[in-house]
Amino acid sequence: MIHDILDLHTHTIMSGHAYNTMQEMLRSASEKGVKLLGITEHAPRIPGACHPFYFINFKVVPRQQFGVKLMLGCELNIIDYEGNMDLEPRYVNGLDFAIASIHDPCYTSGTVAQNTAAYLGAMKNPAVQIIGHPDDGRFPVDYETLVCAAKENHVLLEVNSSSLHPQCHRLNAKENYITMLELCRRHRVSVILDSDAHSDADVGNHIRAWELLHEIDFPEELVVNSSIEKAAQYIPYLNQPLYLGGNVHD
Repeated sequence: MIHDILDLHTHTIMSGHAYNTMQEMLRSASEKGVKLLGITEHAPRIPGACHPFYFINFKVVPRQQFGVKLMLGCELNIIDYEGNMDLEPRYVNGLDFAIASIHDPCYTSGTVAQNTAAYLGAMKNPAVQIIGHPDDGRFPVDYETLVCAAKENHVLLEVNSSSLHPQCHRLNAKENYITMLELCRRHRVSVILDSDAHSDADVGNHIRAWELLHEIDFPEELVVNSSIEKAAQYIPYLNQPLYLGGNVHD
């Protein structure tokens, strides 16, 4: 296993169904050797999620705490077959980065072509750098088209460790990931492993994702978790000196 220093998909109590504060998540990251933590609260259409105003005041948050570098983003909800999402541009403009995902309360599954088009529309939005958990069999997609579009739009596909939990409600996630990852191997498309942590105990927990990658002998050079520099090729915000070795002050 390569040295895994990133976890860019996590949630705090501000998402409405997670269980820890930002500082608790950061402390956990520090204890586990995570060097870069992304906190990505759910966008407003998720029941209980924070008000959009939350996403316009990130300037007050120190970007290094407990020795961990911090990015503040959002997990946007794809809401239709065109790939539109549920946060207005004036709020999206304040994000460090964004994940776009399909969630059951916010999206009605269509045909394979419609669901695939929804992801492709989201990928074309320059605010989106990661497609979150594209693994749920309840929303079937054409994985060849998805992978090729990720390459064309220079977007990371996520391997979500939470989806691989035996009690996760997402359908056939492991089988769908094997299909997706084999296509990523063929087309040389990079992926990111994320915990989707909703508690501090799960910060940096990519065990199930790594086990799957090792099971299929997926090439480690296509996994960006080993360095901020690799992730910065896809997430422009990370090219700031603060993240690439500049001085950081709490």
